Amino acid sequence: MVNDQQIIQAAIAVLGNDFSAPLDVIADKAGVARRTLYRRYKDREQLISACRKETMLICKAAMNQAYNSSQEPLKQLERMLYAGIDCNYKYAFLNKLQQREQPKLFSDHDKNDLDDNVKLKWRELVIVLQKDGIINNDISVHWVFFLFDGMISTTITAIESGDVAVNDVKPYAWKSFARSIGIKLKQK
Repeated sequence: MVNDQQIIQAAIAVLGNDFSAPLDVIADKAGVARRTLYRRYKDREQLISACRKETMLICKAAMNQAYNSSQEPLKQLERMLYAGIDCNYKYAFLNKLQQREQPKLFSDHDKNDLDDNVKLKWRELVIVLQKDGIINNDISVHWVFFLFDGMISTTITAIESGDVAVNDVKPYAWKSFARSIGIKLKQK
C-alpha cells in the first residue's frame, strides 16, 4: 500500500536533482502509477506544496537544533552547516524551490517571523562573526550565504558520488567553507 509520505519523499528526491522532472519520473521513483499520484495530488503545484511543507519542517527543525546547540556563534555556524548536509536531498529541494520563488535572499517577508526564521538567525550569526573579525568583512553576507549553500550542495554531490569517505565530508566541508570566508582554524 502506497502512502503519501512515500510519494512526497520520492518527489523531494527527484525534484531536488531536477526541478523540471516530469511527474512520471516521480511516480516511478515512488513505485506508483501516475494515476495514483494524481488521485492524491490534483496537480504538480499541490505535490510541490506538500513537499515544501515536509522539507521546511525537517530542515528548519534540524537548523534550529543546530543553532540552539551552542551559545558560541562560530560553533552555531559550523553545526548549521552540518545540519544542512544532514538534510541532504531535502535541503537541495528546498534550496531550488526558494530560488524559483524568492530570488531575493533576505526579503522583508522574512522579517515577520524572526524567532522561527532560520535564514535570519543564520544572517545574524554571520554579522556577529564579521563584527568580531572572525569572518572577512570584505565579503557580503549574501556572498557568505551563497558559499554556505554551495558547500552544502557540493557535499551532497560528494556523498552521492561515493568518491569521498562519508566520515570525511563534514570536516572537509567545514574546513573549505571556513577558509573561503576568512576563518582561521586552529591546527590539531
